[in-house]
Amino acid sequence: MTSHRPRTRRLSDPTIGRLPLYQRIVNEFAQNGTERIESLTIAERTGITATTVRRDLAGLGPFGTRGAGYDVAQLNERISVALGHDRSYSVILVGIGNLGQALINSSNFLIRGATLAGLYDVDPAIIGTLIAGHVVRSIEEPLQHATVGVICTPASVAQSVADRMVAAHIPAILNFSPSVLQVPIGTKVQYVDLSIELQVLVFHLLNSVNFADMQPSLRPATPVTDIPPRS
Repeated sequence: MTSHRPRTRRLSDPTIGRLPLYQRIVNEFAQNGTERIESLTIAERTGITATTVRRDLAGLGPFGTRGAGYDVAQLNERISVALGHDRSYSVILVGIGNLGQALINSSNFLIRGATLAGLYDVDPAIIGTLIAGHVVRSIEEPLQHATVGVICTPASVAQSVADRMVAAHIPAILNFSPSVLQVPIGTKVQYVDLSIELQVLVFHLLNSVNFADMQPSLRPATPVTDIPPRS
């Protein structure tokens, strides 16, 4: 028998992107023993308007009480269900370099319900070693089927790795490589590129209304003129 899942509306990509942020805040309140939380509190912590918070959470189904906020435990569970944390997922990771090992060792890498199923690399010095309870296999071996494949390789080989994941019927790819992948329709790809995130952040900074009032180090650089040599 399948467990009951609250009926939710189709959520937009921006809403889905904000839900994990909301959940982190809700988890903090739960750990502090707080039983209820208001949309205004979430808004103040995230810098998002309370109206947007309420609209996002309304997509999770009917709950919450006007003037009394949301039950913390229920809200946490609703977000978890919406994000699929009540399901089981298997994850493989290709590329056990600095980034790959940092992800493997991070407690925030795998969501609830996700398990690491396999590790792959091309370096003979790494292949055969035991990492996080898994023996690192050669990328030349057939990839085992998994729910999600994570790519942490150089851009030059990312497409070939993605092709192998598609051949292994892996339906979702999380790509940390600075490359745009070509995959068949139906294969989901999510890109994580810190340089892009930095560019977006700087764009918003440069276009903020108070940028002109910021400290001189953040203002547009003044061309350096020739400095006469010391006598």
